[in-house]
Amino acid sequence: MKLVRYGRSGREKPGLIDDDGKIRDLGKKIDDISAATLSPKGLDKLRRVNPKRLPLVGGRPRLGVPWSGVGKIVCIGLNYSDHAAEAGAAVPTEPIVFLKANSALSGPNDNVAIPKGSKKTDWEVELAVVIGQTARYIAKRDAMKHVAGYTICNDVSERAFQLERGPTWTKGKSADTFAPIGPWLVTSDEVPRPQKLGMWLDVNGTRMQTGNTAKMIFGVAHLVYYVSHFMTLRPGDVISTGTPPGVGMGKKPQIFLKAGDMVTLGIDGLGRQRQNMVAWNKL
Repeated sequence: MKLVRYGRSGREKPGLIDDDGKIRDLGKKIDDISAATLSPKGLDKLRRVNPKRLPLVGGRPRLGVPWSGVGKIVCIGLNYSDHAAEAGAAVPTEPIVFLKANSALSGPNDNVAIPKGSKKTDWEVELAVVIGQTARYIAKRDAMKHVAGYTICNDVSERAFQLERGPTWTKGKSADTFAPIGPWLVTSDEVPRPQKLGMWLDVNGTRMQTGNTAKMIFGVAHLVYYVSHFMTLRPGDVISTGTPPGVGMGKKPQIFLKAGDMVTLGIDGLGRQRQNMVAWNKL
């Protein structure tokens, strides 16, 4: 299934994407796509719904984050061997884990605001793993049982805030709108090979990132297992799994985003995003 939430910010309605790529209204079946919906029981209930019997949603409504109740966004740094080389960093021997504030969440096609004082706002296309069952000290062999599905995250980053203003990364990752997620949540049964997904990102129509999840140093199963040994993962939580090479910081000369730029990005089978960059006071 491809689950979606559509409508004005804060008033999104639940839906799903049918075989023709159209939105069907789930409002008569569930009130919202929430963290509880992502449990195996909740998803099984939705699988019994015939999309053809659901009302079509007309027009081109705004898309929100595909589910509500994101408790935390766990991010993994330098998780692609070719991106680590681009950054001039050693390949990590364990996952680099940091958090992105959930106040950074925004819809996949919403405007992204350049923070006040920013000079180095950057882009990162990432595969995002959506947790469906509570995971705490789980075994690696059980990790995939805890995954509800996958989506796209643009891990927007302000590199000066991240790297030049102290040793922690979170403050360079958490500005409002710095976590566009969507357009859909694709359930895990439709993504049988999450380590074989092509991904890309363009800025103003120019290709910046081309990658494949096969290049991840630590795969999805390892990350879910690993993170669960440091914090409890709850339904609705996200693990954003790192980015391939081609970020602005790695370019020679470096390239950073400014108001008026347009970023488009996508991952095989998970759809695409499009964001216009705006000044922080124009959001």
